[in-house]
Amino acid sequence: MRFKNVFSIIGPAMVGPSSSHTAGAARIGLAARLLLGGTPSRAVITLYGSFAETYEGHGTDLAIVGGLLGMATDDDRIKDALRVAEEHGMEVEFRIGKGNPPHPNTAKIAATGPNGSVETVGASIGGGNIRILSVDGFDVEFGAELPVIVLRHEDRPGVIADVTRILSVHGINIGYMDVDRKSRSGEAMTVIEIDGDVPRAAERELQAAARIREVRVIRWDESVEAVEREGAQ
Repeated sequence: MRFKNVFSIIGPAMVGPSSSHTAGAARIGLAARLLLGGTPSRAVITLYGSFAETYEGHGTDLAIVGGLLGMATDDDRIKDALRVAEEHGMEVEFRIGKGNPPHPNTAKIAATGPNGSVETVGASIGGGNIRILSVDGFDVEFGAELPVIVLRHEDRPGVIADVTRILSVHGINIGYMDVDRKSRSGEAMTVIEIDGDVPRAAERELQAAARIREVRVIRWDESVEAVEREGAQ
């Protein structure tokens, strides 16, 4: 029997009328922020399906921007997220996507900041839960319940073995892994959901490993109250 997180049953603490359209949307924005490594200077947000039809009435636009700013799902400032974004110098553009989305509540976020850029596609799947469906054009999936390691690397023999060896040395247990590649022997991306924290030492070893080009670690609790921390600097 598979047990569910209690929040998938009763829903998360949140601001807004809908766990799918507000809490889930905020987590999609937060995922994009954490992949980027900070507050974007510019974000182009493309909405699909139900998100596109009801985003203003349900506050989906505010929730996604709130997540990009590092706000938690129950942060009262979400209702003022567009104003807060302007105060932080973040330019936001909303677009309506065309075609059939992979899920009725889907958003694509192209975010740019001091650390570079990232394109994230995420879906709000109910109860405030999300699935990230792609990162920078790679079809890799992960959720928002466990820490996530995102690796961009060469598609060569031994890379995954090196990664799992490093994780094993640091006592890190893999809960889920997904891999996609652009072409044979080209560039690939691997995402790994893990049980527990990712030690900084393990992160540094991954960054130093041969044929790994980029390492991103998503620690979901790190970005909460990020707006206050940035404002205090």
